[in-house]
Amino acid sequence: MAVYKRTYKAYAGELTPQWSRMLVIPRYAWANLFQQRMLVILYVISFFYPLGAALAIYFNHNTAFLAQYVPVPKDGFFAVNNTFFFVFTTVQSSLGFLLASFVGPGLMSPDLTHNALPLFFARPLSRGQYIVGKMLVIGGLLSTFTWIPGLMLFALQASLAGGEWLWNNGWIAGAMSLSFLIWITVISLLAMALSAWVRWKIIAGALMLVVMFLGAGVNQMIREVARSEIGGYLDIATSMGRIFTELFDIGGENPMSLEEAVAAVVLCTGILLWLILKKVRACEVVRG
Repeated sequence: MAVYKRTYKAYAGELTPQWSRMLVIPRYAWANLFQQRMLVILYVISFFYPLGAALAIYFNHNTAFLAQYVPVPKDGFFAVNNTFFFVFTTVQSSLGFLLASFVGPGLMSPDLTHNALPLFFARPLSRGQYIVGKMLVIGGLLSTFTWIPGLMLFALQASLAGGEWLWNNGWIAGAMSLSFLIWITVISLLAMALSAWVRWKIIAGALMLVVMFLGAGVNQMIREVARSEIGGYLDIATSMGRIFTELFDIGGENPMSLEEAVAAVVLCTGILLWLILKKVRACEVVRG
């Protein structure tokens, strides 16, 4: 049949919901990420500590087996409290940062290098959905070994310790979830911003380490030379650490107040989001 004799009609099938279209981005990104052997090894290593913590909680409440080999204290080997979950949050956040350093650099740079953004935005996908979809690539990956196993550990402890422990320590689950949410949001935005502005993956990954460690060095230098705590705004790791200790009710000396730490994290998040929005556009203006 000749082309001019065909009758073309608009698509009349079922449409996917608007909110779920951004999920296409992480679905294909995850498939490509797990083809990297180094990433798979690091991802598997990230589950060692949650597995060890689960075994420790179980044997801490079931000491009959261990009593055959070692003396068992009356109240168990250790206390599963806010300090236990604070250490868990700290360890898994550190591993998550290393994993984000591998994943982040190649997150947006290929789309910008090959001018693929017009192809994304020619479809029913907004800039906000594109950014959220890219954040889900890192956020979804980190969630599998941060707050998800953390809540599973909390549920395991609650089931073994009883309702009284859950009533007295239920707030720990909220503190842990909020801590991981803040950490994942900031790390995802940092990785995306570096990926958008630095096209070389190795350099972008190295810059993630530089941002974290250089901020701590600059903060210490300003503190020693100028006798000022303003450098804390440049040290995002210290700011988030201050928020974490407050959420988990962990004592300790910290020169930053909670208000200053929150302001530093909000300021950092705003700057990173602004840098990303500067690059995520349907067209690019080139000035000669």
